[in-house]
Amino acid sequence: MSDIRLSKGDAAPDFTAATDQGTFTLAEHRGEHVILYFYPAAMTPGCTTEACDFRDSLSALNAAGYTVVGISKDSPAKLAEFREKEGLTFTLVSDEDRAIQEAYGAWGEKNNYGKTIVGSIRSTVVVGPDGAVELAQYNVKATGHVAKLRRDLAIA
Repeated sequence: MSDIRLSKGDAAPDFTAATDQGTFTLAEHRGEHVILYFYPAAMTPGCTTEACDFRDSLSALNAAGYTVVGISKDSPAKLAEFREKEGLTFTLVSDEDRAIQEAYGAWGEKNNYGKTIVGSIRSTVVVGPDGAVELAQYNVKATGHVAKLRRDLAIA
């Protein structure tokens, strides 16, 4: 379990991982702004809301130079089902062993309906073109997060 929390200026941990459509390597996106958003589970109500908000904001985010990547512990097969069901058009990374979530501080203790459990912490980390963290937000809300992120990044 991780007690790590990344902050602005930290080096973003590099990773290569399976997606529902191949593989994704963060280092291959140097020179770009990359939004890594971590969510607990595909096809659950909150995660679907958040994913659809990213989908619906994707053209504005892409136009502002941001690449969106969703990361969860789901298998590539489940991610493919999620993509198909919700019409998602951004990369979905499978982190079944939680190594990426742990490296980014997106796995650990959290409160769930008044109980402390260990699991995925809904988080967003924006990685700059130089590979450094530009923004790190933890324990975000599924509803309204993308709108808040767009305000934080000054994207209309």
